[in-house]
Amino acid sequence: MIATPVVAQNDHMTTIAIPAQPGAIALNTGGVAGAKAPEAWHSQYGSMFARNVTAATLTPFLPDPAKATGTAVVVAPGGGFQSLSMENEGWDVARALAARGVAAFVLKYRLHQTPQDLATFAAPPAATSGTNRPRPDASAMMADIDPQIADARAAFALIRQRSGKWHIDPARIGMIGFSAGAMLTMATTLRATDVKPAFVGDIYGPMTAMTVPADAPPLFVALATDDPYFGNSGFGLIDAWRAAKRPVELHFFEQGGHGFGMYQKPTTSTGWFDEFVRWMTMHGWVKPAG
Repeated sequence: MIATPVVAQNDHMTTIAIPAQPGAIALNTGGVAGAKAPEAWHSQYGSMFARNVTAATLTPFLPDPAKATGTAVVVAPGGGFQSLSMENEGWDVARALAARGVAAFVLKYRLHQTPQDLATFAAPPAATSGTNRPRPDASAMMADIDPQIADARAAFALIRQRSGKWHIDPARIGMIGFSAGAMLTMATTLRATDVKPAFVGDIYGPMTAMTVPADAPPLFVALATDDPYFGNSGFGLIDAWRAAKRPVELHFFEQGGHGFGMYQKPTTSTGWFDEFVRWMTMHGWVKPAG
């Protein structure tokens, strides 16, 4: 399970009622084989997380028509494919994008089943500690996410289908993901060849080299040097994008840990969103401020 933002907030998991999700659209991509535990939510780090999601949804956050740029972004929260950081890496990101004229769509994708009991889920793995976490096998995790890729494909298809209604240019739909959501973003980009996102954002995802096609979209990457999972794994992904002569921008922050998302912290990693918007502006997907 990857959910360890370094923030001065309560890290205790507390069960909460499933919150209202107005506007959420069912993607009808199927369920989860053998699922028995119902969807459940909890609070942690001052944010809300979902578990045991068996029905994917897409929630639109549309900009003021006067500010709309025609650009859209699918937002994929992280959580190790066991939970979803719906607030910090989902709704908060989407609201910030909408404020900049970008139509944002939070993807609540299907998850691997976890224990229904929150205490059991929250218990740390045997023989591990906060300073001795096993590095997740990103390749293995990404090899087992066909249902999640199907959810992402359905999200893009729905946005393009309703692009006229939502005032979106079908050729200007990107995707941004966080941690496991970054893995899903990269897998969708490289394996779901019909999706073809206009641009992608990889926020504290693995830096493993991948085979990059000649038409790969521009890539934005943000990562902290003290990320306990991916901060010391090299820059194979960046090198692969450059070798393919595709646009790529990397922000490697001194501090921030893993899971900083939209949390307001005293580290420069908090500025990743502003840098992402500047990058989008440079490419013409966002209008310059002012």
